[in-house]
This record gives sequence, structure tokens and C-alpha cells, in this order.
Amino acid sequence: MAELLFQTDAYLKDFESVVTDVRGNAFALAATAFYPGGGGQPHDTGEILAGGNKWAVKKVSKDKESGEVWHEIEGAPPAHGASVRGVLNWERRYQLMRTHTAMHILCGVIFRDYRAAVTGGNMEPLQGRLDFEFDSMQQELVREIEEKINAEAAAQRTVRVQILPREEAFQIPDLIRTKINLLPAGITVVRVVEIVGLDVQADGGTHVANTAEVGPLRIIDYKSKGKINKRLVVALQG
Repeated sequence: MAELLFQTDAYLKDFESVVTDVRGNAFALAATAFYPGGGGQPHDTGEILAGGNKWAVKKVSKDKESGEVWHEIEGAPPAHGASVRGVLNWERRYQLMRTHTAMHILCGVIFRDYRAAVTGGNMEPLQGRLDFEFDSMQQELVREIEEKINAEAAAQRTVRVQILPREEAFQIPDLIRTKINLLPAGITVVRVVEIVGLDVQADGGTHVANTAEVGPLRIIDYKSKGKINKRLVVALQG
């Protein structure tokens, strides 16, 4: 199974690795900085270079059973054992890092001030949405939340990532902010993302190092998705 370089260094733009397996037009690597998607964050894109050849990485996915990360390209992939260089589409990745951290700011503010759990979410570069357990959502509350999340983004809070033993991680109060615990029962370590002074969550995605990198935020839409399920859509500046 690949070493997941993005888990400890989200700012890694390129890397060297070796092909460990080939399956059709997809291949696995000994180590990868490509995020395979999950937790509402889309997979990365970029390029793989080897032996004077270049392949565009169209899709990256993680096998649910084996945990292996597969990099899908068009055409014949590099051979098993080949040394390769991976290069991320950095502009897209960094936008997703900023967006994912913005979602944690939103989640942190709402959990702290309104004690509402997350019921769903998704994101794309520079825009994301989260659904919360709210009985009602009015314009006045939306503007109040928008003001609060902008204050937190501007507060220059450090974003810290730790990989902890399961027993230690679950000593953290309210580690799971989603209505349903999505962590597999058998995992032995938990990756924890903390916005210092605001939010601590189990999370596998990529984030910026400081909330100041997120920039100004706008809540561009809100709607009811059920009796106690309200959606907020947040946009970032490009």
C-alpha cells in the first residue's frame, strides 16, 4: 500500500516514486502525493513523467478493500517497477486546500455557537457546501454566520495535522462532527486536523497551514433540505 505523502505534507507539489502494480490503464505507486478523494474533497489531477513520456492523471481513487491508491491515465501506463515523477495540478489542489479549510471553519463556528451536527457536505475548487441539523434558517442567521466565519479566517489560526493512535484520538471531545461516524471500526490510527482555538476533527483531506490563506468568504446560498436539514453554500475568492 502506498505511502500517502499528502497526509503529512499538503504543500508537496511533485514527488519521485516507483510503480508497484498495474491494472489496465491504472497503476499504483510506492508513495503518492495525489489525494484520492474522500470526505467531500475531490481527487487530485496532474501528470506522471517517466522515461521521456508524460501522462495526464485523469482520476485517482482508493480501493476500499485494500486501501491501495490507483492513478488512472489514458493509454498504456508505465511498467511495473518504473521510476516516475508525479506533478500535481497545484493551482487546483491549493484551491481545494483553501476550500476544505473553509468548510472546517464553517463547521467549527456552527458547532461552537449553535451545536449543530453536520449531515452532509461536498466541495469543488473555491466553493463548498455543508448541511447541518437546524430546525430553521433565516437570512439574519446566515449573515451572522458569514460574519463569524470571516472573523475566524482573518484570525490567522494555525492549522495542525496529527496522526494519533485510535485510543488517543478518541479521547478528544466531539472528534466526530458528522451525524454518522464514518470512521471504519478497524482502523488503528486516526488523522486529526485542528484549527487551533476553533475546531478539532478526524479528517483525511488536505488543508492550508493557516486560516489567513483561506481569504474572504461569502455564503452564496442557503436552503432547506428537509425538516431539520439546512444547507449553506460558501464561496472563496479566486
